[in-house]
Amino acid sequence: MKPKVYIETTVISYLTAQPARDVVIAGHQQSTRDWWRNATNRFELVASQLVLTEASAGDPEAARARLAALDSLTLLDATEEALELAQQLVNAGAVPAKAAEDAAHIAIAVVNGIEYLVTWNYRHIANATIRSQIETVCRNAGFEPAIICTPEELMERDHDDE
Repeated sequence: MKPKVYIETTVISYLTAQPARDVVIAGHQQSTRDWWRNATNRFELVASQLVLTEASAGDPEAARARLAALDSLTLLDATEEALELAQQLVNAGAVPAKAAEDAAHIAIAVVNGIEYLVTWNYRHIANATIRSQIETVCRNAGFEPAIICTPEELMERDHDDE
């Protein structure tokens, strides 16, 4: 059985966006595209209605591209249990209240037993200084936390480098 990966909205945005002028963002966009090409061979990709809602916002043409990329993914439910965990993440200060949607992404993945949450959101999700807080809140609530990472961190190893 393939490991499951929750695709957070920033990944879809980087995947489908026009190449950025900022060299770092452009690099992340390319890494995302490279990872996405083989991701379905290695992982079961999932998202949530929250990702669909966020992806549908903004420029209509860009939104169409984002939604098309999400079309084949399984959608997870934002259960009452997930909403409670999201609130616990906010209450504990692991995720700020202004980023409650980010707490919801984490909670939906965790409550559904997803192994990885892939994101480019360094501010509130893939942040080394808060990751241990997120993990503690999840474990205290009785859940094993998802491994939070970027697409680059889930790249397939090149065995020619060994």
